[in-house]
Amino acid sequence: MKHAKKAHRTRLITGGAIVALGLAGAGAYSASAGGEDTAAAPAAVTEAKSGNTTTGTHLTVAAATKAAKAVLDAAEAENQRVTVAVVDRNGHTIVTLRGDGAGPQSYASAERKAYTAVSWNAPTSELVKRLEQAPNLKDIPGTLFLGGGAPVTAGGGPVAGIGVAGAPSGDLDEKFARAGVAALAAH
Repeated sequence: MKHAKKAHRTRLITGGAIVALGLAGAGAYSASAGGEDTAAAPAAVTEAKSGNTTTGTHLTVAAATKAAKAVLDAAEAENQRVTVAVVDRNGHTIVTLRGDGAGPQSYASAERKAYTAVSWNAPTSELVKRLEQAPNLKDIPGTLFLGGGAPVTAGGGPVAGIGVAGAPSGDLDEKFARAGVAALAAH
């Protein structure tokens, strides 16, 4: 009886360890009742049919960095200290550059402005005006309805957003964001 309990406990412990390895991405293994480990067959991969997927255009890291540097150059030319963020179509940050001397609040503000611009495919200065008709827009998490965000489009649709924060006005922030968009239009 003791042997049966011990064998059962060993199988449970071994099984638990195998599950943990599988969840950790270490691969699939199986254990027999006798304690021998053998490699399991790889899991089958099923491809989704082409009608069930979409494709999209995404800004490269190199292009996002080029745009961010153009923003910092434009701000520096006017002796402004800003932070610039470039986000992808889904609002995920591709690159954020905090310019020398930019305030600590500018980092989060730039990212939120970029997210807001790409979410509505509109400059954030225009979106500020929409708040008059729909004031609850400002309650959407991650958004910031202040001038300084500009969308980047390709093929007629939004692919990224550029947000700038730190200049004394949203108009200046947005002017610098547009410099980043312009850098992407140039070859």
